[in-house]
Amino acid sequence: MLQLWNNMNILSNLTSPFPTFLLTGIPGLESVQTWFSIPFCCLYAFSLLGNSTILFAIITQKSLHEPMYYFLSMLSATDLGLTVSTMSTTLSVLWFNANKIGLDSCIIQMFFLHGLNSMESGVLVAMAFDRYVAICNPLRYTTILTNLKIIQMGLLVVIRTVVLVTPVLLLLKHLTFCRANILSHSYCYHPDVIKLACSDTRVNSICGLIGLILTTGMDTPCIIWSYIMIIHSVLGIASPEERHKIFSTCVSHLGAVAIFYIPLVSLSLVHRYGQSAPRIAHSMMANIFLLLPPVLNPIIYSAKTKQIRKAIRNLLQTKYSNL
Repeated sequence: MLQLWNNMNILSNLTSPFPTFLLTGIPGLESVQTWFSIPFCCLYAFSLLGNSTILFAIITQKSLHEPMYYFLSMLSATDLGLTVSTMSTTLSVLWFNANKIGLDSCIIQMFFLHGLNSMESGVLVAMAFDRYVAICNPLRYTTILTNLKIIQMGLLVVIRTVVLVTPVLLLLKHLTFCRANILSHSYCYHPDVIKLACSDTRVNSICGLIGLILTTGMDTPCIIWSYIMIIHSVLGIASPEERHKIFSTCVSHLGAVAIFYIPLVSLSLVHRYGQSAPRIAHSMMANIFLLLPPVLNPIIYSAKTKQIRKAIRNLLQTKYSNL
């Protein structure tokens, strides 16, 4: 019966210009995956609440209208977009086993997923540049990072994303899908989709690689260079207390960089070299990659940034005083 179903799916993909893909929840645990939706719901809710709170605090509190917090608001907005872009398919699969998705819907989801990941990488570079200027050239901080310059940096990140991501995804429209069309995750992921194509995917792979090099491939050395310059500058300071104070301003950003790049690299390695790994390993790594940054970034910045904590307290006090 299962073989018949797979054959029908293959035939459907061969004869239809609009192939349908099947999303995967928790492989091997389908009978209890509804229970897994509870922690997923909690994580999604925390991500939405945490990032919305930080974003609202930065917008409404004039004390946070500084370059560092403008970049943090961009990071929170990106994390909100990442959460929303995959929440519907993930929870639909876990709750209702609604695992079918068409190619066009898949491409739209991938545009937001990969686009927002590219934007988050760019924002992390902008935040590294902010720390570099604040520590290595503090007297020119306000003249270098003007509001106009921050807007230009944000637009550059958005334009880069659209220019690099759009062609890669539109190329999927020209592929033929004739294999068992079961994806590895509860959302569409580009390397996962092109594995299912039975036509030549070399152009897709090359364009995807170029896009990866021009985003995270360029962003990572920029972040490393920024911190090399920061360390070089800080080591020239004689006072250990002053060194500690300066390094403490970078802890939140370093945490955000770690929780973004480590799951991203791990998921890429699993897709590239982990063919023999259990399917549940692919699924769990994909969900960690998806949920870890949006959930942990608000915690890191709330715990390590005094001004953010103060702004959130002010918001809560204002809310309860009006009740």
